[in-house]
Amino acid sequence: MTRSRTTVRLTALLLVLAPVIVFLLSFLIGRYPVPPLTVIRVIAAQFLPVTPDWPAVVGSVVLDVRLPRVIAAMIVGGGLAMSGACYQGVFRNPLVSPFTLGVSAGAGFGAAIAILLFQQRYAVQLCAFAFGLAAVGLCFFMSRMYRAGSTLVLVLAGVIVGSLFTALLSLLKYVADPNSKLPVIEFWLLGSLSSVSMADIAAVAAVAVPSAAILLLLRWRINLLAMGDEQARILGVEAGKLRAVVVLLATLIAASTVAISGIIGWVGLVIPHFARIIVGPDFRRLLPATLSLGACYLLVIDDLARSVTAAEIPLGILTALVGAPAFMLLLRRGSLGWA
Repeated sequence: MTRSRTTVRLTALLLVLAPVIVFLLSFLIGRYPVPPLTVIRVIAAQFLPVTPDWPAVVGSVVLDVRLPRVIAAMIVGGGLAMSGACYQGVFRNPLVSPFTLGVSAGAGFGAAIAILLFQQRYAVQLCAFAFGLAAVGLCFFMSRMYRAGSTLVLVLAGVIVGSLFTALLSLLKYVADPNSKLPVIEFWLLGSLSSVSMADIAAVAAVAVPSAAILLLLRWRINLLAMGDEQARILGVEAGKLRAVVVLLATLIAASTVAISGIIGWVGLVIPHFARIIVGPDFRRLLPATLSLGACYLLVIDDLARSVTAAEIPLGILTALVGAPAFMLLLRRGSLGWA
């Protein structure tokens, strides 16, 4: 028993320290080298009375270029991973992700409309967020048309809605100007954090942070959903209402993060499975673990995207190249599961 408690505490400590370590190391990666001690001093100067003895360009690189991108990568990665874990628990299916109910297809369609009609970047983010939520809302509306109202019907509605918005997106790409608008749409769909700003992060955090906090408070109840509706009802929990709340909060996180990053797949599908291997299926430990692992994973991927080649690699490409083999490994080990 003592050894088990020691292992749990050590694992928890590593999950807490890992994001901090990756956060600091990410400032050292880039075409403009910055010494580690200087990075710490520049960041500390924002909170402590530290005399700036570094060049102005160093402060600009750390605070204006790398800091927003590092924070955004951690929020997007952690948010998508947590959303994926919640979706898998709610639907009791190890193959679902935050995009199962059409969030990505709806967000892509909304972003494409904004790119065609407007020039402002914030219009693109707002339309992507709104249409991502609309896609999930349409899924719930379609599922309510059937009296069964099962999670299977909801997943099938997600397939239908996703296909519909994908077709509409293809139509917009077909009519878009191939010299100006189409490349912008395609680049957005591939996913990138190259132009993110602190204002973008503030807007996303206003939605994602409260939603994630509520999910963390409800994480013990999600265990009941993973057991099935009958078991949850026996224990005094209204499974339908709780499922709707969890899906809504997870969708808010997914839609808000996709709005600033584009479509970044595999994070919400693969990371929850690795978290289960490390801490087990109990959502009281699983959700904090997915938050930590997702933040670290996407931050490492983003570091690779901006440093491996001269031209930045879209995040969606790298997450697929890494996520697909990792998922095959999980299948081979038989590690997929949700309870």
